[in-house]
Amino acid sequence: MLDSLIEKFSALNWQERLKLLSQEQDNIAFSSSFSYEDQVITHLIANENLLIRVFTLDTGRLFEETHKVIQATTEKYPNLEIETYYPNTDKVQDLVKRNGINGFYESLDKRKDCCYVRKVEPLNRALKGTKIWISGLRREHSDNRGNLPIAEYDPSQDLIKFYPLIDVDLDTIKTYIKTNDIPYNELHDKGFPSIGCAPCTRAIKKGEHPRSGRWWWEQDDAQECGLHMVDGKLVRKKA
Repeated sequence: MLDSLIEKFSALNWQERLKLLSQEQDNIAFSSSFSYEDQVITHLIANENLLIRVFTLDTGRLFEETHKVIQATTEKYPNLEIETYYPNTDKVQDLVKRNGINGFYESLDKRKDCCYVRKVEPLNRALKGTKIWISGLRREHSDNRGNLPIAEYDPSQDLIKFYPLIDVDLDTIKTYIKTNDIPYNELHDKGFPSIGCAPCTRAIKKGEHPRSGRWWWEQDDAQECGLHMVDGKLVRKKA
């Protein structure tokens, strides 16, 4: 199935990919963090009434600007239900007891521990029963995403991950947002190309890589939260 899916969908544009996927497959879920990429996917799903479940993760540490765009999105697309998954309260309390409220700054292990409790575990619940997981990942995002195919098998979740925007450039996405008057996170206008939890995200300087504002203190070329790990490991692209 995976090979045929890659062959069939790679030649299509991103809108055609999503429409055809929703027609041919079932148990599809789309995870949104309300980024530029996620907002254009959400717009198409809502406008075309595609049979794709939409969900988001609220880690408890999001920017207020992110909450504002969540509200604006639900108001613009009243026909679309966006499910919200939160971290397990007991697990968060245990995390803070062990590591402190901002212990993720102290070590990579503690940062990944925080990401697991606040993101990965809720994601596992959100994806239960899902066959195809749609994500807004693009090859431009970081070096270790540069060779991603349009779809891949995730053995840890036993599903196919599908990236309709994998080969779409940012200018195309921004033009689509402007043309369709799609709500977007105002932090994008303040130097934040990639937006995650508030304590772990900063604006970038001119010339810096778009992902350099995430977990900047780690100085690592494969900075990921764990949502896109396979078998608990990151596949790093060597220089």
